[in-house]
Amino acid sequence: MTSLSHPRIATPLSPDRSTPNAIAIWLYGVALLVFCMVVVGGITRLTESGLSITEWNVVTGTLPPLSEAAWVAEFEKYKRIPEYIEVNAGMSLAEFKTIYFWEYVHRLLGRLVGVAFALPFAWFAIRRAIPQGYGWRLFALFALGGLQGAIGWWMV
Repeated sequence: MTSLSHPRIATPLSPDRSTPNAIAIWLYGVALLVFCMVVVGGITRLTESGLSITEWNVVTGTLPPLSEAAWVAEFEKYKRIPEYIEVNAGMSLAEFKTIYFWEYVHRLLGRLVGVAFALPFAWFAIRRAIPQGYGWRLFALFALGGLQGAIGWWMV
């Protein structure tokens, strides 16, 4: 009997024929998210929305202010930083909400890019589905993305 007469049986730890397609879809999806991140980052820069969120809490910072009192508290924090004093002095709460929105979406997309890369990467790595020679490259990409996030956190 030849190996052609026996169909390949995929085990949980061995990749099947669809794995390269799944990896490609994952990486194209992450690339699309990064493109969106660049667009929103550009909008954030052009609207001078950067630094409108004065703190970066990785977990608790995923929700925007949910009450008027919370908005006022965020705005008061913003009024104490040089960005407000030198660039946006006299801004109204409504204007602050607009720039906050762009910074918030930018940070939320950053988190999404990290999760969209990390979880499938871990899944494919556990299944040993990453082609030989690509594991360290993908890990390096993940590390560079994490470094970018760390620099963003440091800037705040």
